Amino acid sequence: MKEKLDLLLKTMLKHDGSDLHLKADAVPRVRVHGKLKSLGRNPLNARTIEAMLAEVFGEEKMRKLHNDRSLDMTYTLGSESRFRVNVFYQLTGISAVFRVIPVEIPDFDTLRLPEVIRKFSQLQRGLILVTGVTGSGKSTTLASLIDIINRSEQKHIITIEDPIEFVHQDKQCLINQRSVGQDTHSFTDALRAALREDPDIILVGEMRDLETIDIALHAANTGHLVFSTLHTLDAKETIDRVIGMFEKEEQNRIRLSLASVLEGVISQRLIPTKRGGRVPAVEVLVKTARIEQLIRENRDYEIPDAIYEGKEIYGMQTFDQSLLDLLKEGVISAQTALDYASNPADMKLKLEGVGEDAIVDNKQGDSDYFMLKEEPKE
Repeated sequence: MKEKLDLLLKTMLKHDGSDLHLKADAVPRVRVHGKLKSLGRNPLNARTIEAMLAEVFGEEKMRKLHNDRSLDMTYTLGSESRFRVNVFYQLTGISAVFRVIPVEIPDFDTLRLPEVIRKFSQLQRGLILVTGVTGSGKSTTLASLIDIINRSEQKHIITIEDPIEFVHQDKQCLINQRSVGQDTHSFTDALRAALREDPDIILVGEMRDLETIDIALHAANTGHLVFSTLHTLDAKETIDRVIGMFEKEEQNRIRLSLASVLEGVISQRLIPTKRGGRVPAVEVLVKTARIEQLIRENRDYEIPDAIYEGKEIYGMQTFDQSLLDLLKEGVISAQTALDYASNPADMKLKLEGVGEDAIVDNKQGDSDYFMLKEEPKE
């Protein structure tokens, strides 16, 4: 059975897939460049999938799966491939998802991220949040930032993850990586303990509950640099989510604390390119006096405008500005920019040549290639 699973995983890797989906009484599927594709034609029944998993993970973990009805773990295929695994029960039986974890930490320069994000690795204290839906590249971005620090600084880094994805080797830094469920009972326990373990930098895999958020804010407020993730779509929603998780009587305290420590928000979406792959569209919020004031004064609705206006001076950008840059570079099509825009109506106007960021077809052979509209000469 293990051989069958390994064959499915190897086939997925061969086709540059990111996730293998196994579901009782269904054909295995793989996600390739964001789309699910069938892997063969033969469905797998629940007994086959369960036997496959039991051989790989052992009786103890299978008992835990039966008791908890879901289970997170990692799986290693040879010395070159690692996977984050989630097994769960659903209507027709058992299902499992294997997500590829790259063994090598990608170099920042290869990720096509805005250069201003690199500067977050140079901070001495504060809170950096990386947000987006599952599979948008949050862990990859964090790993590349930690690697920059690891190569250039002499610091103590503690990561708390569920499970550990990228494995960091000590370079200039000392790095302790803790896996929830294996090395600690919870994010909260590990984060509280981390404050007594002389860290310079703490990476929290995900801020799942208000206690974890509260301790993370405290850690950032007491001189640590804290990185974490949230499943939110953009910077404004991220700020609203953090504050909204607390009771009303606590929200003003959290708002003031967040305004003080939040140094940046990186929000990512993976967008299909014209050549068939995917590329990140990234919204970036950088702390400025104006941003801090807007958060402090509960004027979150003005944050998107502040990000938009801060592109030239501070390197900030909205999602739609990121999409327009990709469009001007010829990486994505006009229709893709419209489909993924945060404000489709505004994007449509820009595509039609209306507004200060308007772009027009240059009529030179590729209907999906656009350039900046030039002002008429007097």
